[in-house]
Amino acid sequence: MGGRKQNAELAIENVKTHLSTMKYGTITLVIQDSLVVQIEKNEKIRLK
Repeated sequence: MGGRKQNAELAIENVKTHLSTMKYGTITLVIQDSLVVQIEKNEKIRLK
């Protein structure tokens, strides 16, 4: 269970980092066997 908790904590830290650097877009977590195996960041740039 310790590995899963570490994996989740690492994923949360990565998501926080991505959230602080983007204005618009999506962050997708890919889960496999109860572990986060991939984090995808799709950022949108709004032209005014």
